[in-house]
Amino acid sequence: MDEIKIITLGLLIPFLGTTAGAACVFFLKNTISATTESALSGFASGIMMSASVFSLLLPAINQSDGSPFLASLGFLAGIAFLLLMDRTVPHLHSASEHTEGPHAKLKRTTMLTLAVTLHNIPEGMAVGVVFAGMTAGGVVSAAEAFALSLGIALQNFPEGAIVSLPLKSAGGSKSKAFLYGTLSGVVEPIFGALAVVLAGAFTAAMPWLLSFAAGAMVYVIVEELLPESAGGKGGDAPVIAFALGFVLMMLLDTLLG
Repeated sequence: MDEIKIITLGLLIPFLGTTAGAACVFFLKNTISATTESALSGFASGIMMSASVFSLLLPAINQSDGSPFLASLGFLAGIAFLLLMDRTVPHLHSASEHTEGPHAKLKRTTMLTLAVTLHNIPEGMAVGVVFAGMTAGGVVSAAEAFALSLGIALQNFPEGAIVSLPLKSAGGSKSKAFLYGTLSGVVEPIFGALAVVLAGAFTAAMPWLLSFAAGAMVYVIVEELLPESAGGKGGDAPVIAFALGFVLMMLLDTLLG
């Protein structure tokens, strides 16, 4: 039972980060500036890139007796999975005016929320896999698992705000904007729990699952976050924020682990 409670807490921490960010609609009057949004996207990119390397790919290689081949296949499969999701789910990135995926008559707010929701799927999977690794003979330590969960929560905070604040500035109510921001993070504990179940049922596939989650996260970085950080005309801010996010996640993973 204690183990179940620990996993549940670990899966909920990133979702709580998104919820806290969405709650900014009750405290901030205006939307986030383009420069700030670019910096936040850079910060999120740094955290996710660092987590992909130190929390996912390196443990995957270590679990494969130092061989990178299984991790490489899992990484490419994660990229392919997010590419498929990107093509089959209608969505709109905040830095773009053109929708992606199949044509659908949905509101702009819904399309923006779907974009962030897609982004959150690999994060939930990553947290679920590392907590499954914690229970599978200590593949991942509890400290390393919680370090990843906390790192994802830190970068989810600005994401929740990025979803909710524009909805409020567009004329929506604070409560509705908060709801949309919160709902964008619901998929994280759901896919996290799914990853825990899959990893528990197929323990031998742990290296593949770890690298799969890494590939999915890197896809989000390259396809969404980096273009948003560069397109916001934030100058050097996105680069500095990326470096800070990368180092922060590296320190969390190595020092706590």
